[in-house]
Amino acid sequence: MPVNVPSTALFTDQYELTMLQAALKAGTAERHSVFEVFTRRLPHGRRYGVVAGTGRVLDAVENFRFDEGVLRFLREKAVVDEETLDWLAGYRFSGDVWGYPEGEVYFPGSPVMRVEGSFAECVLLETVILSILNHDSAIAAAASRMSSAAGDRPLIEMGARRTHELAAVAASRAAYIGGFSSTSDLAAGFRYNIPTVGTSAHAFTLLHDTERDAFRAQVDSLGAGTTLLVDTYDVTEAVRAAVEVAGPGLGAVRIDSGDLLLVAHRVRQQLDELGARDTKIVVTSDLDEYAIASLAAAPVDAYGVGTQLVTGSGHPTCSMVYKLVARAESAGPEAPLVPVAKKSTGGKTSIGGRKWAARRRDADGVAEAEVIGTGEVPPELAGRQLTVPLVRGGEVVAREPLDVVRDRHAAARAGLPLSATQLSRGEPVLPTEYVHLPSGS
Repeated sequence: MPVNVPSTALFTDQYELTMLQAALKAGTAERHSVFEVFTRRLPHGRRYGVVAGTGRVLDAVENFRFDEGVLRFLREKAVVDEETLDWLAGYRFSGDVWGYPEGEVYFPGSPVMRVEGSFAECVLLETVILSILNHDSAIAAAASRMSSAAGDRPLIEMGARRTHELAAVAASRAAYIGGFSSTSDLAAGFRYNIPTVGTSAHAFTLLHDTERDAFRAQVDSLGAGTTLLVDTYDVTEAVRAAVEVAGPGLGAVRIDSGDLLLVAHRVRQQLDELGARDTKIVVTSDLDEYAIASLAAAPVDAYGVGTQLVTGSGHPTCSMVYKLVARAESAGPEAPLVPVAKKSTGGKTSIGGRKWAARRRDADGVAEAEVIGTGEVPPELAGRQLTVPLVRGGEVVAREPLDVVRDRHAAARAGLPLSATQLSRGEPVLPTEYVHLPSGS
């Protein structure tokens, strides 16, 4: 399955390598450095973000290798000099990575991931880390909003045809973290063991001489528990034919067009009158979290979502950045760290120093603030720190099943104030508080 690549080393921008070359010549490449991933703001109107893609980042770091083919390409294109190519030939990330556990929520300024090691080995990972986290976290945030709007009704991810074929696999994974129950994408099922579903499209109905013939063929093949698509021609006639063909044990009908609220009520009434009281209704057709919420009072049993999900429901990136926040004074192993920060105007500043993060909760256990600081962690927050080790000395230490990540997100969202699940535009549901102590570095 073409869902992995032998090397992730070229999933990067050229300036990462040219910076490396210049740093090697300047003698600064081996300075111990601390990079942090964070976003300065959430997408407009969003109340919280969702960390997703961490597991894929760990895979990418492990596969970041400059093999002979990659080195030959860099040499032929004169991207970097021979000294740098020799250094890249032996590249293996040997540093440490800390981060919010996958599925956790985050807010502006949250140090979602921290990468430590030599400047040389850390700077090369910037683009691939941001590529994964920005994409997957955007999809997971949209999925979380949709699953919150859906309540207990299951959601099916159906967006593979609306995005790049490999992005579709990552989107399915992120959607599952955000609360979706299944996917139509078999590559996602193969790669991540996500439950897969699917029955038929309008083409199958149009293939046959009559709608009834199509229904009979599908039921004969897949059984009466299948889902029949009933909006190719006339919905009322299709529902009648579906129950006559499959019997009252028909699994479900799918509605893919029209006024879904009105049609769902009519179909439910008709199914009940025909004795198919246990037959479920699945709705699709360009749904987003707002459309799902509008159907809360409708007799709908499941939703299928495609385009709006895989495009982040209007916000296809989280605008996460990867910034150097501290570096050693020299390449010596005992050289102290010095905080560094971008001070330019225009809202693109950063805060120097290696940071910790903790979530303060009220007496009822509900989160009330995201606290970020440098130096010592206040005793009252020591047990509420958010970052966990992901890589130690170049070895991945935090792989976990996707269902664990999915459950973590559900718990993290449940621990937020109730206003977090409101779909109306608003400010982040938690304020970000910064604590800068004199010992910060």
